[in-house]
Amino acid sequence: MNLKLYIIQKYVYLFLLLFSLSYFFLSTNNAFSKNLKIENIEITKKFDQKFNRDKVIDEGFNLAFKELIFMLVQSQDHSKIKNITLESIKILIENFSIKEEKFLNNIYYVSLDVEFSKRKIFSLLEKKNVFPALPKRKKVMFVPILIDEEKNDIVLFSESEIYNNWIRNNDKKDLLEYILPNEDLEDINIIKENYSDLEDYDFNDIIKKYSLKSYIISLFYKNSKKVRVLSKVNFNNRLILDNQYFENYKSEDELNNLIKVTKIRFNDLWKKENQINTSIKLPLIIGIDLNDHKKIKDFEKIIDELDLVSSFSISKIDDKKIYYTLIYNGTPKAFINNIENFGHKVDFKNKIWNLR
Repeated sequence: MNLKLYIIQKYVYLFLLLFSLSYFFLSTNNAFSKNLKIENIEITKKFDQKFNRDKVIDEGFNLAFKELIFMLVQSQDHSKIKNITLESIKILIENFSIKEEKFLNNIYYVSLDVEFSKRKIFSLLEKKNVFPALPKRKKVMFVPILIDEEKNDIVLFSESEIYNNWIRNNDKKDLLEYILPNEDLEDINIIKENYSDLEDYDFNDIIKKYSLKSYIISLFYKNSKKVRVLSKVNFNNRLILDNQYFENYKSEDELNNLIKVTKIRFNDLWKKENQINTSIKLPLIIGIDLNDHKKIKDFEKIIDELDLVSSFSISKIDDKKIYYTLIYNGTPKAFINNIENFGHKVDFKNKIWNLR
């Protein structure tokens, strides 16, 4: 090869390298753009001499933060985060928008959407020694069975105050969407036939009609003094048995409180299934063929979807590959499974994972 050709090739390579760096750094700016968004925070205030619009918006930020914490954190850890100041909350906010704002009959009404930085939120929770959960919503089949222990009788479906009030007490913060069974005479007969063996009965004959893999069967054993709630909770094909105890409800408010506390418990169990151990910080280097732009774009989209990735950057580019460095809050096996779920494979060689 003559010197002139060598110099030309060298400059072409340098140009391509600089172009690639510019292109890829621009593209990775959008990685992690997926924030934690809380929608439809609604506030109404009387419009008088004390009215302050900024204070109303600040109240919206506080409410949005509390709603986000409810979705991410198990109830037992809420006390660790209750003293976060408004100034600290504002630092966590990436963006907010006013969806609707109006004055009507001396009443001010506003509806907000608030976006929090996922990275900042997770960092805050880690400092508080709290492991967050991925805020995944889930449809679940829910079969409530009220058992009157003193009458030795079963109260089913619309005859049960539990059944009738369960959906009425919906809270938008709940991650679980409950699908209650229809008043099917066959289902009623099946439950009554298994009255003496309800704690061991699998309820498959009822559950299979609704095409939902996740379900909760709750037996509410009620007497004059107390209510014991025995629940069979099946998330992701893993069965959990859970017991709760309450004083017997004598008013609608007490009944609603029982339902609220029971739903919080179910939400906690679901959060536990989706918990992230942010103390695990697995450093990974991923190598991808520099000329395979489609694979590079696919990989960046995958990274944007993976909630267990806490940081991500381009660390090196040579004449053959582009190298990404990321921190993964999970095990190597979990990372491999994540990548394979998106239709790709990774090979490990010389401390580098190669995407193929």
